[in-house]
Amino acid sequence: MKTIKLIALLLLAAIGFNACESDDSLTYTAQPAGELSFTNSFLEEYVLIPSASGNLGERFTWNDADFDVETSINYELQKSISGDFTDMEVVGTTAENSYAVTIGELLDYAEEAGLDNDATTEDMPNTGSIYFRVRATIGTDAALEIVSDMQALNLKLIEGDGGVVEEPLLNLFLVGDATAPGWSENNNNPALIRHADNTNMYTYKGFFVGGGEGFKLLETLGQWQPQWGAGENPGEAAVNDGSGSDPSAFAIAADGYYEFNINIDDMTYTLVDYDASAAATYTTVSMIGDSTPGGWDADTDLTQSSFDSHIWSATGVEFLDGELKFRADNDWAVNWGSATAISGFGTQDGPNIPVSAGTYDVWFNDLDGGYILIPVE
Repeated sequence: MKTIKLIALLLLAAIGFNACESDDSLTYTAQPAGELSFTNSFLEEYVLIPSASGNLGERFTWNDADFDVETSINYELQKSISGDFTDMEVVGTTAENSYAVTIGELLDYAEEAGLDNDATTEDMPNTGSIYFRVRATIGTDAALEIVSDMQALNLKLIEGDGGVVEEPLLNLFLVGDATAPGWSENNNNPALIRHADNTNMYTYKGFFVGGGEGFKLLETLGQWQPQWGAGENPGEAAVNDGSGSDPSAFAIAADGYYEFNINIDDMTYTLVDYDASAAATYTTVSMIGDSTPGGWDADTDLTQSSFDSHIWSATGVEFLDGELKFRADNDWAVNWGSATAISGFGTQDGPNIPVSAGTYDVWFNDLDGGYILIPVE
């Protein structure tokens, strides 16, 4: 009996010793803490235009996922046609807190959802919803995850002739102590020239004042958001659409002429010195053509900027359907034309610029022939 008791005690001691060893080898496992949610503002409806397929449809942004431990986090943007995510597909993966989807991609999702723009197909509506959520994971096996609530994007296709309608175009205006209007958000702020062949690309060649904060870009005069500026990395652009923090200004080191380019699709920009020393300075720059108030018989003069003699503008000009050209000193010796409506870059003796009837603000740059007509609502 004593022998049996002794063996039992030895077994208990061994179990206790092993338990202590096991305790010493315990490792901490991260646990999700807090919620993951989208931080961008969503539109009530996304009107999808095929001609704008390359443009930004929506930039999804979200807060940092919190796993209560310092570690790298992977994010997946997921979509679902059904809304219950049994048909879930991964749109894209990133280590950042944002992911952009183009209008073309949204058009593809709309097709998957059975939408079309043919008014005669009653069984295929032109409106519907696609559902998105973001999933955060850590580690290679993705054993731990946080998943956001889903967000519906209400999509609409324009019924009719292939869904092709006049494309809503984004305008960008200068603001800042490096520019003519200073930090006023509605002070005849010069407009950047939007490229006709790539409506995500904008250019401005002109004079900037150095030594201050610099400049930013506004989409709507009189409103501080959406506001565009410099990102965290060199050559990286950033935007506050109204749901986040304002970006930094584009810095100007010294007074002088610069060429600024920004691509709002890939969120990049360049800012380089521009040599304007050989550029002609004109007394008058005007518009002429059958779309203008004076027709082909009388010029409509633009106003020269007192800040930069190469920048010209006119406000509230009423145009007819027709054409126009820009010219210097009310003469044909120096004139600018282009085949692209609304915006582009005119060249010497180029074609007449097509114009649709309406009231527009006009900006023209004689350094590169850049022009943009901005509809006045």
